Amino acid sequence: MNAEYVIYAVVIAVAVAVLAAVLVGIVALVRLLLRLFTLPGVVVHEFAHKQACDLVGVPVLEVAYFRFDDPPGYVQHVTPERYRASFVVSVAPFLVNTVVAFAAFLGLTALVTTVGDLRTVSNGTIAAATVLGWLGLSIGMHAFPSRGDANVLWTRSRAEWRRSPRVLLGVPIIVVIYVANLLSWLWADVLYAIGLFILAAWVMGLGGL
Repeated sequence: MNAEYVIYAVVIAVAVAVLAAVLVGIVALVRLLLRLFTLPGVVVHEFAHKQACDLVGVPVLEVAYFRFDDPPGYVQHVTPERYRASFVVSVAPFLVNTVVAFAAFLGLTALVTTVGDLRTVSNGTIAAATVLGWLGLSIGMHAFPSRGDANVLWTRSRAEWRRSPRVLLGVPIIVVIYVANLLSWLWADVLYAIGLFILAAWVMGLGGL
């Protein structure tokens, strides 16, 4: 009997280990697929930071447009001398990602308007619609500046508001960035991208979509 109990225990332990390995593998696979899905959004987000640095003359030290690590992308630059430059660099992704995502959704909805009978839609049209939808959703999801961007602006606002009260005009935007990052746990970033799609559909006259 004791030997049987040992065998049962070993079998159960092996089964649990196999199940745990399978679950870990599934989680890792899902994380990989999600990271690949959001690749365009990360690239455009970091590209916007990089171009904003170049625009306002802030030297860039290192750039990673995409990687399989945390964070998935980053732009390291010297601290801007002026608050205005910090503001431009921090909020650039919101403007760029929003415009690019909206353009992708416009292309998607324009493509949809050309479709007549769904049974006769070509594979090329389906592929193009899928790519445009993917780009719009991925890029739109990464429109919000990061918490790190908000921290930079908040630190500079606290340090400079007495000398230059105009920096207080950026505080509401800083608050919005913090709130948007907080609500990302509730898929606010996804809802924002979906909102861009709805707006694009409305602009293209697909209000009933």
